[in-house]
Amino acid sequence: MHQLIELWFGWVQSGGYMAVFWLMALESTIVPIPSEVVIPPAAIVAATQPDAGMSLLGVVIAGTLGSWFGSAIMYVVARSIGRAAMLRWGKYFLIPPDKFARAEIFMRRYEAGGIFFARLLPVIRHLISIPAGIIRMGFVKFSILTLVGSAVWCAVLAWLGGRVGAKMDPAELQNADAIIRATKSESLPIIAAIVLVCVLYFVAMRLTAPKAAAINPAS
Repeated sequence: MHQLIELWFGWVQSGGYMAVFWLMALESTIVPIPSEVVIPPAAIVAATQPDAGMSLLGVVIAGTLGSWFGSAIMYVVARSIGRAAMLRWGKYFLIPPDKFARAEIFMRRYEAGGIFFARLLPVIRHLISIPAGIIRMGFVKFSILTLVGSAVWCAVLAWLGGRVGAKMDPAELQNADAIIRATKSESLPIIAAIVLVCVLYFVAMRLTAPKAAAINPAS
């Protein structure tokens, strides 16, 4: 993982926005690239290396569009091949039945709101496009929710990267270990806030579910 992080950071430094776009596109598919090691380093480069030609806003836009692109691919693939094929062949593409079941249950339960909040949740974030395609959610709705959720997540990570870069010694900016340590030290408040938001969301959905069932018995 350390070598991969160094590799991804090197791509961001040399590839700029296109590297951010493609890495985030992969992050939204079955490829295990965490957005936490893509957006913050890109934001650090944007905040500390003016000659790199990047800005924090540009990093957020590139990351958001990349996330949507990767998610759209997974949505189209899942919609085309169907649930049975995913259950049968998914394990060969890092999607075993248990992970797929978790994402499918989440999608069927929370539907549109789930797409937005899934962008903040580990594991489900990478898989949520598959059940969305399988249940044939409207592509426009799926795209809007994916773009909004991805933009929020990328903005949070970009802010974190800018904050880390402002506190780092310039000599440390070429050291992947130093960047990882600095990012972790600054990320705890963000992680706590995200967990709190998700907990409140799940509690609200649980409390309102019986009322919704009473109003619409068919559900």
